[in-house]
Amino acid sequence: MSGHSISIDVAVIGQDQLGETPLWCERTRRLWWLDIEQPKLRWFDPATGIDGLTRLPGTFAGTQALMADGRRLLAEDLSLYALDLGTGARTDLSAVEPGLDNRLNDGRVDARGRFWVGTMDNQLHRPAGGLYRIDPDGSTTRMAEDVIVSNGIAFSPDGRTLYFTDTRRHLGFAFDLDMHDGAITNRRVFADHTATGERPDGACVDVDGCIWMAFFAGGRIVRHRPDGAVDRTIPLPVTNPTCLCFGGDDLKTLYVTSATKFLTPQQRAAEPLAGALFAVHGAGQGLPENRFGQTTKTATVQPQGGKT
Repeated sequence: MSGHSISIDVAVIGQDQLGETPLWCERTRRLWWLDIEQPKLRWFDPATGIDGLTRLPGTFAGTQALMADGRRLLAEDLSLYALDLGTGARTDLSAVEPGLDNRLNDGRVDARGRFWVGTMDNQLHRPAGGLYRIDPDGSTTRMAEDVIVSNGIAFSPDGRTLYFTDTRRHLGFAFDLDMHDGAITNRRVFADHTATGERPDGACVDVDGCIWMAFFAGGRIVRHRPDGAVDRTIPLPVTNPTCLCFGGDDLKTLYVTSATKFLTPQQRAAEPLAGALFAVHGAGQGLPENRFGQTTKTATVQPQGGKT
């Protein structure tokens, strides 16, 4: 980290059981994230310092995405629905894998407005999950299988590379993504943590095309270059960082969610910030989130002040 001035603030002391899937919404100018296992949609306004929440149905609220019409795409267990945050009106969209002991997990929208989302085994060891592409009309296509815990879905700035992690296989993958038909090919290992047994979790991409990743039970976030090599590591004051995204009006604040899940009472006592939302400054600059149902230009944000 030499040459980089990093500072870390606690944005919200939340005690999330499983904080996840942070997204910056430029329309509301808020950071939104989930507590998956105590299902709620949470938000933080950096301009005022105020935060709030909406309680959600189901056992697990596994993922979320922004929508073109301003609604929120949310997961309830193995189903996806659109929620109008103003009226509370819900529209069911899609369901996957009925009857399996799985749930939806991490997801992200590509530049053509398609939502990519994975499923995971609730027992954390069976390869019964998959990776799905949800088109704006709600049609659902299984794109990969033999997944234990899907995570870390992100796209390169040009939209042509899909990154995907199987946390419990300790592997990160990359695919070539056809922007026109949504096909993925040329699956290859991007980052291999099998030797250490570490658990790569949520991910996002910065303007340089580097991939930031949180390590659950690893107490840190790291930046991978596009070739998979790690070029930056930032330790955090919690054991379980879970996911991350760039936010703020200039997309220069790296927000990181965390979890109290799996911590012993002794660890909880020693980690008063477990489950908090963190704001990391000086890590770089991100890209705007795509919206479900909306085609966007790729790499519309340019680095300011040179390479980070």
